[in-house]
Amino acid sequence: MAKIMRECWYANGAARLTALRIKKTLSQLSQQEGIKIPDDKSETRFRSSSRSERVCPWRAAVAMGENMSKRLKLVTGSESEMEERSFINPFPDWDQGLSVSSNSAKDSGGNEPFDANGKISDAFQKKLQSKIKDLLQQMEEGLKTADPHDFSTYTGWTGIALLYLQLYRVTQEASHLQRALDYVKRTLRNLNGRRVTFLCGDAGPLAVGAVVHHHLKNQAESQECVTKLLQLQRSVLSPDSDIPDELLYGRAGYLYALLYVNKEMGPDTVDETTITKVVTAILESGKNLSKEEKKTERCPLLYEWHKKQYVGAAHGLAGIYYMLMQPSAKVHQDILNELVRPSVDYVRHKKFRSGNYPSSLSNETDRLVHWCHGAPGVLHMLIMAHKIFKDEKYLRDAVECGEVIWQRGLLRKGYGICHGTAGNGYAFLALYHATQDKKYLYRACKFAEWCLDYGTHGCRIPDRPYSLFEDLERNHNICKETTGVISVGNSAITHQSRLIVSRVPARSLEPRNYPFVTPDREADV
Repeated sequence: MAKIMRECWYANGAARLTALRIKKTLSQLSQQEGIKIPDDKSETRFRSSSRSERVCPWRAAVAMGENMSKRLKLVTGSESEMEERSFINPFPDWDQGLSVSSNSAKDSGGNEPFDANGKISDAFQKKLQSKIKDLLQQMEEGLKTADPHDFSTYTGWTGIALLYLQLYRVTQEASHLQRALDYVKRTLRNLNGRRVTFLCGDAGPLAVGAVVHHHLKNQAESQECVTKLLQLQRSVLSPDSDIPDELLYGRAGYLYALLYVNKEMGPDTVDETTITKVVTAILESGKNLSKEEKKTERCPLLYEWHKKQYVGAAHGLAGIYYMLMQPSAKVHQDILNELVRPSVDYVRHKKFRSGNYPSSLSNETDRLVHWCHGAPGVLHMLIMAHKIFKDEKYLRDAVECGEVIWQRGLLRKGYGICHGTAGNGYAFLALYHATQDKKYLYRACKFAEWCLDYGTHGCRIPDRPYSLFEDLERNHNICKETTGVISVGNSAITHQSRLIVSRVPARSLEPRNYPFVTPDREADV
């Protein structure tokens, strides 16, 4: 159907399909899909003049009937968007994956992650472990040309330190912890005090530095990092501050850093009073904007970034609500019920019929399936809402998000965490944690497998290909078939999959498992 639409709109009129050709093609489709199309004897007739055939064949198609017209717009629109932004998913789904025998999995080089007993095969585990080593080697080589002054978690050295810290957590290899320390020392020399969040500000290097030193028993250095982290709250809590509330540059991003430190170093590392102050500032800001927009009853907590009310996890409502629902944030249950829950429901009602979500409240285009904008980020909010409010409707919506990601999540934009395939793969890991359904573990492995073939799909090249989040922007060249450029985004989903296949017990969704998101604006994505 999408092909018909494109051929109807060739700039060269002589190249367009004739009305007769369109009619015959649509007739064939109607027989295949059971759609009734008016015949020549009906009131809707095609004009057969050469001018009408060549100049406006689309009008002829519309004349076939109102129902067919609506179907054309819906089907061709969604198919063309999918074709433009994502690859067709080539993998069989879970039912077919279960039927693969251990012998066939072995013969296929470990491409099938499960053996005949429904467990992840040894061949797939070895493939992951081997690829991780290759990725790390190529990353280290590429980092020699990286920006020496970028200390952020998102695109800079703190993200690399965080990767090695995660590898240490999984493998318990002391060399990984030492590499994390090397990068932490570099980041702590470049703090500038301009931003306060975990991903894009000073809070990230300080929080990661505190945790790394804590693992190395360097208590004095660890406490110094925590002290400096707490000093950042002045600008976060100041009534004159223009700091936003979202995750990338705002208060929710600072809250994440505090909860991350408490999770890794102990629940009393950051006192409850400080956390409560930050939470209160976020709540008051949301209530004020909701009142200004006259949405208090429908959405008690409303937030915006650069005068736009985003929905997704990066700059939007989903990321903020997710942080407020964190058990370690200790938001009172009455506040969760009265303010957060109806706000989450408000976002739910913005869902497209496809199961995807808009990038902002004012955007009605179903096109982005990224962690930063769309179902992959909203999914984590829904899973947390299910955990907190014990209502199955949230899990059903999250499962629906998972179906969207499985169909449209292999992105042409790249492999990274932020707006790439690796980031979308985290959604399946989250669903697996929430449901213990192996289908989602299988799907996560398949997305990881796609990322292991880095450079072979014709994706775009990111600005910072060796960073944790891959800062992809608009006008980039198509990624060539080369393994010389490797992103840590690939490593991120790879080592997370390795965590699963190494049979580490499934954990609940905790702050450190949150799928970080991109600072790109909606227009740039």
